[in-house]
Order: sequence, then C-alpha cells, then structure tokens
Amino acid sequence: MPFVELETSLPAGRLPPALAQELCSATADILGKPTEWINVTVRSGLPMVLLGSAEPSAQLFVSSVDMVNTAEQNRGHSARFTDFLTAQLGLSPERILIRFYPMERWQIGKDRTVVTFL
Repeated sequence: MPFVELETSLPAGRLPPALAQELCSATADILGKPTEWINVTVRSGLPMVLLGSAEPSAQLFVSSVDMVNTAEQNRGHSARFTDFLTAQLGLSPERILIRFYPMERWQIGKDRTVVTFL
C-alpha cells in the first residue's frame, strides 16, 4: 500500500489536470503494485526553497512496504519518478528531490486494524 505525496511550488493552474491519477498509474508501474493500492496526494502553490533557491521546484515522498528498502531499488525508482515529474511538471531534474521511506505493515491502519492482520 504505497503512499506518494507530491509537493510543489508550481501553482495549481500550471499542473496537468489529471496529475494525481497519472502519478498513481506511474507509481503502480514503477513499484509494481496495483493502482488500487496506491495513495496519492498532490499539494501545489507551496512556498518552497529547495537547495537554497526559490525557483520552481518539487519534492516527492514515497512510502511503501518492501519496495523502497535498498539503495539499488531506490536508484531505479528515483530515475523513473524524476523522468515522470520532469515530463509532467516541466522542471529540470535538479529542481526535484525524492525522499523514500520504507514502511512496515503494522504502520498502516486500515479497516479498523493494521495491514499486518488483513
């Protein structure tokens, strides 16, 4: 059950209308999970300073069980997410940062329990 949160300084009007759904599909493809398991949040128009610069930028937070646990996994994921975001947002790769957070099943609550017991 991956969680993907995109934060950007770009105003909502500069984002593709279906960005959240496209990011959901891209995440499913990149992480090899069904789209029904992907959770996406997009926040736009945020005041951001990335690496000392207030130029337009984006941060992506990717949390998942078993899919973001190693440098080798995340190197490939980083390249693919960056390619997706540069195409969708029109930002250069240096204006995008990605943070990966490995999760355990007991850290995700669903249906009045945690995923461990589902």
